[in-house]
Amino acid sequence: KEIHTPNLDRLAKEGMLFSQTHVMGGHLGAICMPSRAMLLTGRYLNRLPGDGMVIPDSLTSLPEVLRSKGYTTYHTGKWHSDKASYHRFFSDGGDVFFGGMHSDGGHEHPTVYKFDSSGLYPVSLKRVSDTFSTQLFADNAIGFLNSSKAKQQPFFCYIAFTSPHDPRTTTTRYQQMYKPELITIPPNFLPEHPFDNGDLNIRDEKLLPKPLSKIALQNEIALYYGMISEMDYQIGRILDVLKNNNLAENTLIIFSSDNGLALGQHGLLGKQNLYEHSIRVPMIISGKGVPKGTLYNGFNYLSDITPTVFNYLNIPNPKSVEAKSLFPVFKNPNLIIRKSIYNIYGNWLRSVKTLDGYKLIVYDVNGIKHTQLFNLNTDKWEQFNLADDPNYTKKVEFMKMDLINNMKETHDDLDITKSNWGRKIGMKASGNNTTK
Repeated sequence: KEIHTPNLDRLAKEGMLFSQTHVMGGHLGAICMPSRAMLLTGRYLNRLPGDGMVIPDSLTSLPEVLRSKGYTTYHTGKWHSDKASYHRFFSDGGDVFFGGMHSDGGHEHPTVYKFDSSGLYPVSLKRVSDTFSTQLFADNAIGFLNSSKAKQQPFFCYIAFTSPHDPRTTTTRYQQMYKPELITIPPNFLPEHPFDNGDLNIRDEKLLPKPLSKIALQNEIALYYGMISEMDYQIGRILDVLKNNNLAENTLIIFSSDNGLALGQHGLLGKQNLYEHSIRVPMIISGKGVPKGTLYNGFNYLSDITPTVFNYLNIPNPKSVEAKSLFPVFKNPNLIIRKSIYNIYGNWLRSVKTLDGYKLIVYDVNGIKHTQLFNLNTDKWEQFNLADDPNYTKKVEFMKMDLINNMKETHDDLDITKSNWGRKIGMKASGNNTTK
């Protein structure tokens, strides 16, 4: 209620809002990398080589298929995988940022490459821009949408903003939009996480000094909200151009994100965990055939976007797609596509959430095990662990079986029934610079 996003609100009213969209997770700290690869390929994490650092030819992507059918496949913004797959996916583009975050120059001076149709990307195409990252990528997209190419033939336009990823900077107008002292601290705020979750020393967790102070956190959230509102403004510009060019009625619009953030919840700052704040992401789909102003509360993954678009366009899925289409829920928003949601982090965290509102998280960090059970119906902030309550012993056992089944179905390398979870030699048992 404190954040101002009028354009996303508008998009939600014009389409379907998905309240239970999840990233599947990652084996490394950069959750964004596999998320974006899964989004474009419909592949699940456990059979995504190297967490999507390199996307091999064997994984056929959404833009590749559309490109083969005469679509212009256009991209601007972030690309966190290899350049060969990028060249395979996209026939056109604007400024491209290769990497995970703007560590040099920040969002104010992003280092980008001009799109190279040869796919080589020599240093001569590299430059430091003086345009804020979100505006730069929005300007690129608007330029494409105003082109004759966009107006005369079908297109797939992928705008991959880097904001609101840290560094937490934005334009002057939006830096001053939210007053830190008025920011509400989430009820599950903790100065520190109560136990070692396996990655308490990763970069994200060092953005603020620990133990966390509420004042420092309010400053951080105020900047974060400012970045989101600035991004929302740029999205509004893009939506307006679609409308003004009479493209909106014949365009399927999808908005989502590649991960969430803790920002003080559970004593954490980053995305390297399996709490709701980090694994759930916003998603809106709007377009012809999508019911307006509709809420879908069923479980889904970010990777479901690819088979959904194929289904929408009546194109068969490539064999490499593993995710599920959400197209049927456009006709029936009460339809259950998934009975549970399974999530991964590293080789030491796994979780499962079921339709009855319960969620189980299991940890094996260097041989030290923790189990958490939350009833999200009554405890949406995940504050009250029921795992040690004798009344929930059978529930924990039942959900562990559900988790085991999910792990088997998705080709997880681990087995939580085995000692050391069946880790192979050399597999890390935490991200804290230790192996076991």
